[in-house]
Amino acid sequence: QEQLVESGGGSVQAGGSLRLSCSTKDYFGSRLCMGWFRQAPGKDREGLAAVRYDSTVDYADSVKGRFTVSQDNAKKTLYLEMNGLKPEDTAMYYCAAGHRTLSMCTSESTTYLDHEGQGTSVTVSS
Repeated sequence: QEQLVESGGGSVQAGGSLRLSCSTKDYFGSRLCMGWFRQAPGKDREGLAAVRYDSTVDYADSVKGRFTVSQDNAKKTLYLEMNGLKPEDTAMYYCAAGHRTLSMCTSESTTYLDHEGQGTSVTVSS
């Protein structure tokens, strides 16, 4: 059974950094699409970044230049490095995975991929 497990959330001050991790060890197959989305209280899901099976990445404009997604295939782990955090980045952050064509694997698509983790909380104070 595919399982995604996030870790690394916490509380930081504005301008700080966090690195989120997602164990993807149970996830495999062709046309993998993996990424991150977040959901703040009372708001819709917001796709942040997606990694396509050809290793290209798509970022949402809201995080481009501040967040970096990467993966360690040997450790079967997906990361989200977040720098220059702002109070508006406060949310639950989720790892997601599915099988998509290259064109269908976008930051927005992470909000409705086949599987997602339980989430990890990020709080940014001003």
